[in-house]
Amino acid sequence: MKKSTPRFLKFCLILFLLASCTPKPSTPDPGIQIRQAVAATLAALPTVTPVPPPTSYPSPTPFSLTGLFCEYQFCIGHPADMAFYDVSAQQNPLAPSSYGQGMIAAINSTLFIQVIWQTAPGTADPKFMLDLVLEEVDLPVGNLDVKLVRTMNVMYTAITSTATTILPFGAAGAWTCGDRVFAWKVYSPQDQTTAPLFEEMLARFTCGQN
Repeated sequence: MKKSTPRFLKFCLILFLLASCTPKPSTPDPGIQIRQAVAATLAALPTVTPVPPPTSYPSPTPFSLTGLFCEYQFCIGHPADMAFYDVSAQQNPLAPSSYGQGMIAAINSTLFIQVIWQTAPGTADPKFMLDLVLEEVDLPVGNLDVKLVRTMNVMYTAITSTATTILPFGAAGAWTCGDRVFAWKVYSPQDQTTAPLFEEMLARFTCGQN
């Protein structure tokens, strides 16, 4: 029995070293989570056969944001025929959206809208959230529009996207409100509708501190 003791100690030491070398689980990258959520949501879009464009192009009909989503202590306008759902809860039922952070989305055959937010006390520049909501498939178009809306610092850019072939145009914006920073993105079949959609959404947005 005495001769086997050193071997036993060596075996325990090897197990300890292997355990200490096991890689620790890393914190999920929010950018990756957002990309996965967008991909899963867009997968629900119906597949359509491309239709040849008509010879004349009528003026696009603006989307009407008669719907109002009010949860997590903020309200945001949206088309009445679309309903936001909690993407965070769908990805992880144990970690749904909350006041501190979250992700919601709404989708139909002609529009995709995504909203993300997180607490960032004292932050005046929402650019980091704009970068976060944009995907690798999203390409900003033109200059970044920066302005003050009520008491909110707002950034906006038009985008084109290859996330889905039936919604190739879009826009994205980010803004501060109280101790939180928000970002919004839309995919649309028409580029003329995205700027008015953002303006109307922002005009109806409230977080109790703006």
